[in-house]
Amino acid sequence: MTLVKFNNGLKNNANPFFNDVFDSLLNDSYIGDKLVSRIPAVNIAENENQFNIELAIPGLKKEDLKINLDKNILTVSAEKKAEANTETKKYSKREYSYNSFVRSFTLPDSVDHSKIEADYTDGILNLTVAKREEAKFQTREIAVK
Repeated sequence: MTLVKFNNGLKNNANPFFNDVFDSLLNDSYIGDKLVSRIPAVNIAENENQFNIELAIPGLKKEDLKINLDKNILTVSAEKKAEANTETKKYSKREYSYNSFVRSFTLPDSVDHSKIEADYTDGILNLTVAKREEAKFQTREIAVK
């Protein structure tokens, strides 16, 4: 036999109005968006000569981006610090905003580490990772004996 406790959807039976207001303040999309860490979306494509990695990171400058290669781990990171000042009568209000992310990709052994290029235009970071010659797809016809 299972016992089930019902509270008719209320978290606190003392004052249900207080719970609704408090929950709406905490679950507000403005506050929620500020607290959620942002990780950029990635597209990865492969053709016979290279891998193409695209990261959607609008609002950054080339100087904000940092790309590192450590063995077979390609790491893309960014940190942006924005400061806004608003002065009124006797008060000064400062708002600091820090946005940062880190994405890491494990590269296969077929990659030529000396031929990795990066281009950042219109909020899209394009990474081109070339393959080694011996790792490229080779097509040939096989004769039947």
